[in-house]
Amino acid sequence: MTVKARIVKLNPQRGATRGRSFVSAKAVEAHLRYLERDGVTRDGEKGQVYSTDADIADGRDFLDRGRDDRHQFRFIVSAEDGVDLSDLRQTTRDLMTQMEADLQTRLDWIAVDHYNTGHPHSHILVRGMTDDGKILNIAGDYIAHGIRERASGILTLELGRQTDLEVTDQLRREVNAERFTRLDRMLMAEQRANNEFADLRPDKDMLETMKRNRALLIGRAQYLEKLGLAQQIDPGVWHLNDSAEPTLRAMGERGDIIKSMYRALEANDLEGQRGTAQLTMHRDGLQQQIVGRLLAKELAGDGSGDRMQLVIDGTDGRVHQIELRADQCDGIGRGMIVSATPPLTEPRAADWNILSATENDGNYRPSRHIEIATEQGITPDPDRFVAAHVRRLEALRRAGIVERHGDDHWSVPQDLPKRGTAYDRKRHGRGPRMAVLSPIGLDQQVTHEGATWLDRELVAQRRDSVRETGFGAEAGRAMDRRKRVLVARADAVDLGEGRIRAPKDLIQRLEGREVDRVGRAMAAERGRDWTPIKTGSRFGGELVGSTQLPSGRFAMIDNGLGFSLVPWNGALERRMGQQIGGVGLPGGGVDWAFGRKRGLGL
Repeated sequence: MTVKARIVKLNPQRGATRGRSFVSAKAVEAHLRYLERDGVTRDGEKGQVYSTDADIADGRDFLDRGRDDRHQFRFIVSAEDGVDLSDLRQTTRDLMTQMEADLQTRLDWIAVDHYNTGHPHSHILVRGMTDDGKILNIAGDYIAHGIRERASGILTLELGRQTDLEVTDQLRREVNAERFTRLDRMLMAEQRANNEFADLRPDKDMLETMKRNRALLIGRAQYLEKLGLAQQIDPGVWHLNDSAEPTLRAMGERGDIIKSMYRALEANDLEGQRGTAQLTMHRDGLQQQIVGRLLAKELAGDGSGDRMQLVIDGTDGRVHQIELRADQCDGIGRGMIVSATPPLTEPRAADWNILSATENDGNYRPSRHIEIATEQGITPDPDRFVAAHVRRLEALRRAGIVERHGDDHWSVPQDLPKRGTAYDRKRHGRGPRMAVLSPIGLDQQVTHEGATWLDRELVAQRRDSVRETGFGAEAGRAMDRRKRVLVARADAVDLGEGRIRAPKDLIQRLEGREVDRVGRAMAAERGRDWTPIKTGSRFGGELVGSTQLPSGRFAMIDNGLGFSLVPWNGALERRMGQQIGGVGLPGGGVDWAFGRKRGLGL
């Protein structure tokens, strides 16, 4: 049996300061969602939460009961012969009953069984409260050894004891394993008992288990020597390096990541099209931006933590793996076109652009910036280029870094790049920043009646950013098909040889059509009048939700009579259900004003 345990800190004790070691409610909910994800049962279906007396339990209700708990316990219980168990749920329930007897309290717990790896295993979540409302503390020795011994005892009752031959067969598979194994533990225990040497000579007095598997232990020591992690001092006498365990564990983690990447390729029928040379593991050390199709999103590592692993089929022809906090990739799903950007270490180009267009007295005027962009030929659409910078200024204004005196007048500090970088680091944290570029795949984008990622790439003339291999080749072919669709719809002019000429405001036209079409349908469903937001128009109402369109993410505003879709802003995330308002700015920007949440009281 293998039991992995983790104590998740939810709320600080009275007088303590909440820090990075505490897990947010959002991350806890994300962890449960991915325990329940599709493809984890024997039949590849969605995982089902169960409890001590219910085969179908409410995981959200369990989380709600534990909102104020100081901590939560997470266990992963896996039997090497788990495939032979007749009822994994009952085995889990027997274990929890035994734990209740040992801890002398009823436990509030839920579990989800997974069959998506070589060994069936159970994820168990336990509230950190006793049945009389006190904080549940579990002794370290019981977590480290007692739970595994109880689980092994329950397993033995059903399957019987392993024979010596079965144990030896299992250990034989570990001799050349590139991970930390039971043989390594035995060698290290022998080394500690013999003053830094593992003495495996035939005449050495040792435990019966060591004697029975001496040949396997020697084979393992020889393999570790090949890896540079051990050396033979005398015949049959070995010394393992201090770095052996961390190195082997790192090798095991790397192997697990590669397996998960291959599972993602197989799930998308790409295993024959992507080779090992194309796999790139970044973990949380992303150094360059990645753009591509999301192949998989799952809990990282052993699944007990709150970090997610994403596998992205990149436009650069490679398949990338990254890790980040669960709450940093909410709303991102398989099949979407996404971008992953490294944590900011340098100021944004937009901040430098704004500063370079700012006059010596600190005054920035968007109209002047448009003139500069036009003169320098920076972009085929100067208006849209500057509008993106104005949206950046709006974000910095809410942070108190810049001031707006009118639609065409801003006050900008001379140290804007430095202050902007500090703002971004505080907002996004240390991990990669994720963004949805398109919620729909390439085939759907080709014929979509609205602005798509393909359109933005075409307008920005970034065809060279894709490789003619892997997903990059697929994207290139999709761009060619999208060009023909745009020409057929009279949104672009065919210049021959695969080239087109599109109007400068192509993206705005396509986006406007989609927002108008979708907005009218949503308004009709709610019994409201459709109220489009135009430059200079004021709007207000309750923020009732958001919708992710291929053109982008939009806030849903309902004022009781009219309904509007407004370009999304990150500051809205915490204002669901509140009264908000604003004014439409040129280029699609919004000058936001936030109100208070309406209630029944006065």
